[in-house]
Amino acid sequence: MPRHLAILIILAVTQITGWGAVGVLPVIARPVAEEFGATLPEIFLGSSVMFVAMALAAPWAGRGFRRFGTRQAMAAGAAAIGLGLLLLAAAPGLAAFWAAWALLGVAGALFLTTAAYAYLAEVAEDAARGLIGTLMLATGLASSVFWPVTAFLEHAIGWRGAAGLYGAAMLLLVAPLVRLGLPAAGAATAAPGASGMARPGKIFGLLVAAIALNSFVTFGIEALGITLLQAMGAELPAAIAIASLLGVFKVGGRVIDLLGGQRWDGLSTGLVAGGMIPLGLAAIGLGGAGWLPVGLFLLLFGLGSGAFAVARATMPLVFYSRGDYAAAMARIALPMNLINALAPPALAALLSGIGPQAVLALLGALSLGAFALLLRLRMLRGRAAGGSGYSAKR
Repeated sequence: MPRHLAILIILAVTQITGWGAVGVLPVIARPVAEEFGATLPEIFLGSSVMFVAMALAAPWAGRGFRRFGTRQAMAAGAAAIGLGLLLLAAAPGLAAFWAAWALLGVAGALFLTTAAYAYLAEVAEDAARGLIGTLMLATGLASSVFWPVTAFLEHAIGWRGAAGLYGAAMLLLVAPLVRLGLPAAGAATAAPGASGMARPGKIFGLLVAAIALNSFVTFGIEALGITLLQAMGAELPAAIAIASLLGVFKVGGRVIDLLGGQRWDGLSTGLVAGGMIPLGLAAIGLGGAGWLPVGLFLLLFGLGSGAFAVARATMPLVFYSRGDYAAAMARIALPMNLINALAPPALAALLSGIGPQAVLALLGALSLGAFALLLRLRMLRGRAAGGSGYSAKR
């Protein structure tokens, strides 16, 4: 446990720093737009570019984890994030600005979230699931820590100075801490085609589809929640308060999963959470923006989406060996990050076209589809001999 605690602390510090450094756009967008003479949507396109690049680089990153070891890949990714932030700080215009975000996306595929979970699966064995959930709780603090700091730095040294400072920190502090502070986990040596991930089958398809559908729902609500609530008649201060409380309930959902310990696995968490999400959407969709339906929405959707965030990272451990976990997560990251890039603009367009009630109905239908896929996964697991850890070539 002391060894695992030290690993967890290093990962928490470096992941919070990494996500905080690449999450500066909501704070610096306006001064960047003013300097470039661009619109805010053009500036926020940088975030979509990052997620698309992260998605496209995910399978390549998974091969890097297996060939070179996750720790080495993470150190390289942290350094590349530093370079991307320095490019961002020096960008003379929109083209270089977007190019910097593309580099940040490729680097993030090597360093952010998926890499950290894969590393824990390699070094922590049976304790991996609990450590992943704990790390997820910690990294949820990234924006809370870095947005105020970024606002202070932007006021003191400008947005370029803030991006350059974060870039230097990633290069000179985070990358060396990952490379020298984390114990080596070892690279996988299986020959090509020997892994259960070589030809993903039915289970992998169901897993990816369920995760992608719920990611579209939860990420879309997170991005457009305030606008959606306003469209339903809530005043701006109330919409902001509800959206802020939703984050608190999401943390509560992650805590609930942690309290379960070894009594249930990631699929069990996913089933419970996947059932709560459509119920929460139905509460606010049918009841409107009154306090009772909003309270039910916060309780059901908030706890459910928070718990599903944990399940998303731990469900692959039910079906794949720890040696295949990194490859599975890298493959899952491709559609998931594309969904994360697509959800906000797609829902914004739908909101203006069909209205908030229809958008909530659509999201509810997608979440019910995800729940049905999770039920199918449970049936397949029940038929398989040997419980968790079996090959997913089915």
